[in-house]
Amino acid sequence: MSSASIISARARTDADNRLIEAEEPLASFHMRAGGEIPGAIVTPALLELVCKARQTGKRLSRAIRAQDSVEQISAWAEVVPGKAGTIITISTWDAEDIPIAAADDERRGHLALVRHLSGLTARLDADQKLLTVDWTAVDLDMLGEQMMAGVGQPWTNFASPAGYSHEQPLHWRLLDGALVSVPESKREWAAQLVPMGKAEPGSEGFELYLVPDRPLEERIKKQSRKPERSAGIGRDIAPVLRQPVSRIIANAETIRTQLAGPLADEYSNYAADIASAGEHLLALIDDLTTLEMVEDEEFSPAPDNIDLADVARRAVGILGVRAKERGIQLDAPKDDESVPAIGEFRRTLQVLLNLIGNAIRYSPEGGQVWVRVEEENGHARAVVADQGEGLDDDQQSKVFAKFERLGRKGDGGSGLGLYISRRLARAMNGDLTVESAKGQGARFTLEIPADPDGG
Repeated sequence: MSSASIISARARTDADNRLIEAEEPLASFHMRAGGEIPGAIVTPALLELVCKARQTGKRLSRAIRAQDSVEQISAWAEVVPGKAGTIITISTWDAEDIPIAAADDERRGHLALVRHLSGLTARLDADQKLLTVDWTAVDLDMLGEQMMAGVGQPWTNFASPAGYSHEQPLHWRLLDGALVSVPESKREWAAQLVPMGKAEPGSEGFELYLVPDRPLEERIKKQSRKPERSAGIGRDIAPVLRQPVSRIIANAETIRTQLAGPLADEYSNYAADIASAGEHLLALIDDLTTLEMVEDEEFSPAPDNIDLADVARRAVGILGVRAKERGIQLDAPKDDESVPAIGEFRRTLQVLLNLIGNAIRYSPEGGQVWVRVEEENGHARAVVADQGEGLDDDQQSKVFAKFERLGRKGDGGSGLGLYISRRLARAMNGDLTVESAKGQGARFTLEIPADPDGG
């Protein structure tokens, strides 16, 4: 809905190009966009005009366009430079509500930035209980290990929200953006909660991200408590690559969502392509980091007493949204099924997420993926079966090879997932195998030692 044009709104800046006075509606727009009075100009087009007028010493005027969280505006601005700053005059002001689709794009852009800046990520159920945890920040090693050991408990048992003494967990909207206490880290951390589920936000769980207030300084960089396997890409190259790639993605998302101002559709599409390529590159960096770890001669997963059926159900729960998007039904082990096993929980879950994710990716829309568990002769097994196109004998002989994608193009994969998964399975004294026939789907079987004292 457009508002009526407004004539002669005035504002003034100081010698540092800070907005020190402003009439409506410019003042409200400036504040909604995150600015303060007095404070820096947060509208890029207006800031550029002010800077250029002061540099040239000439009166300048032009049309500007911008948007905040509520409106997108177009205005005619005139800037008159002076010795102590500038005088800004707005002669027209037309505002329109941001379409819902555009607001959704802005949220996606913000989420992309949060994901790539976070030092710890976790998947929570609808009650905010931990399902799985992963982290990259060395100053969150202790917190990450505690969360991994406390899977099934509320995440707030381990990262307490500052300033809240109420019974935990609080409603997710109160926790989103809250500062959390991490005694082992010198940085401040903020929690970002992303609700899952279209019918009701949070009905299908949450994604949790812990975002730092600043990068970890090199001079205080310390040895991670996670054992370093080698001095290659994992320790030296990956952190160096992640930061600029994440910045590229964040900037591309800003351009794509037109937060810095409107632009032609083709340029927005170019930015989307850049962001997509950047996300693919980050995933490849993560795969290469894991590859180095599993190929290290000293790599040895930490054995846990786990329930393979429970791990399989968790993996299905995590990938449920992705399956629904493609209309694929996931058939998980029944709630009363239990298969005690010995293996590292985190790595077992990683393998099953890869197998189920592949089954979803290569099954036809509207198909079905089955996950079955069993115990036989001292072995615990999880079988993932799909209705995809299947693999012939030659493809089955290559499917676990490093960088092997079986001729698939443009699916976003690196060709490392199954190779890494088999290495992890064998490191846990188990194996990963496949049975398939062309046109008849595929059955991947994860086998690890059964726990004779379980159950």
